[in-house]
Amino acid sequence: MPAIDLVVCMGSACFSRGNTRTLDLIQRYLKEHSLEQRVRVTGTLCQDRCRTGPNVTIQGECFCSLEPKEILAILDERLAAYVEGGVRPPGA
Repeated sequence: MPAIDLVVCMGSACFSRGNTRTLDLIQRYLKEHSLEQRVRVTGTLCQDRCRTGPNVTIQGECFCSLEPKEILAILDERLAAYVEGGVRPPGA
C-alpha cells in the first residue's frame, strides 16, 4: 500500500499552465527511483486554487504556482528517506 499521496491538479488553469509536463516528470522520477509502489499519484479536476496554479499536493501540503522544473527538487526533498533507505518520512 502506498505511504505517500500525491495529487496533481489537472483543472483547466493548472493544465494550461503546465501540470501535464509536471505529471510526466513525477512519473519518470518515481520510476527512476523505484518508488512507483510507495507513492500513489492521483489527478483531480480542480482544487479551487486556480489563481495560484499549477498546483501539486503531497501529503496534504499544496505546492502552488509550481513550475515543472521545480517538482524534481520537491520530490527529492519529500521522498529522500525512501530513496536513501526505505525509511518512512515524517508525517507519512
